[in-house]
Amino acid sequence: MKYLLTSILLFTFYSQLYAQGGIPEEFFAGKTVVLISNSPQARPVATWQELAETIHPALKEAGGDPVGYYELERLTLSEETQAGYAAAFTKRQISTVAILTRKPNGSLFLHIGSFSNNKQIIGSSSLWGIEAPTLEELVDQLIAIGRTVRSKNFLVLDVPEFLGGEQAMASSTARRFLPRNPLNLDVFKLGVRLASGTSEAGVLANFRYDLLGKSEASILAEQAEERNSLEQIFGEYYPYQVAYLTTAKTDQELIADRVQFQLIKVEGREADLLQSMGLPVADPEKNNRIVVKYYIRLIVRDELYIGPTWDADPNWRVALTNFLRNLRQ
Repeated sequence: MKYLLTSILLFTFYSQLYAQGGIPEEFFAGKTVVLISNSPQARPVATWQELAETIHPALKEAGGDPVGYYELERLTLSEETQAGYAAAFTKRQISTVAILTRKPNGSLFLHIGSFSNNKQIIGSSSLWGIEAPTLEELVDQLIAIGRTVRSKNFLVLDVPEFLGGEQAMASSTARRFLPRNPLNLDVFKLGVRLASGTSEAGVLANFRYDLLGKSEASILAEQAEERNSLEQIFGEYYPYQVAYLTTAKTDQELIADRVQFQLIKVEGREADLLQSMGLPVADPEKNNRIVVKYYIRLIVRDELYIGPTWDADPNWRVALTNFLRNLRQ
């Protein structure tokens, strides 16, 4: 009777999980990379590497083959950085991507989806997922999955492997970042994406601990507030045409609308941003603050102009004002 009850509970649990779309079959027969976004406000205090060490045996028990762990924020610094990581994942024949998000309140979310084999990393934000109030309970859920699934993964690593991403960074297009201003801004429109609604790094950034779970109403409200602030700043510091973009558009669509330039906003640790843009990092310890940096992409030649002066700032309004001021140089 006890065995029967346990089987029923496991079947019910398993069915509920798979009702959300199901874990991709490749997870049980291929390599997985694990991306971790860990809120520094969460308690008890734990680094993202410590989370990886706890979750690794459970992912293995669930039937996966997690071959490498990365901090999500490192990947989503910019489209260029993300493209570099994607190239490295493709070369390593990655099949699936697991994303572990630890929210400020300590709750955890695990999502698993197929690797897209391009710079988007994942093709959709609608991934299979589970959540738990503690890491221990999340581990128990994963172990329960392993009891009901037969995996084809063998010789899985016993401990997590932390890959620094140097190869991926080297594979990125950092050499295209130009420390000067673009020409002909007075001729064509500058496309400005509202970052609250469309991330520069695509859907992957939506799994960051500060973004996961935001409602559509909240995003729309932030878009409206952001646009008001942007219009004020551009009205004061930018004398040319601006096109505000509330939805993602292809390069061809932008060019057809006479948008030849695109303002890009990136956010991350200052030392990481400097490195990703090919600039020297004099003192990584002093460049550990989270900052916002703007640059302009010339769409037709895919060139990236970061300006003649480093102007990043923790406040996005200050960073944008600094950048637009420096465009006059």
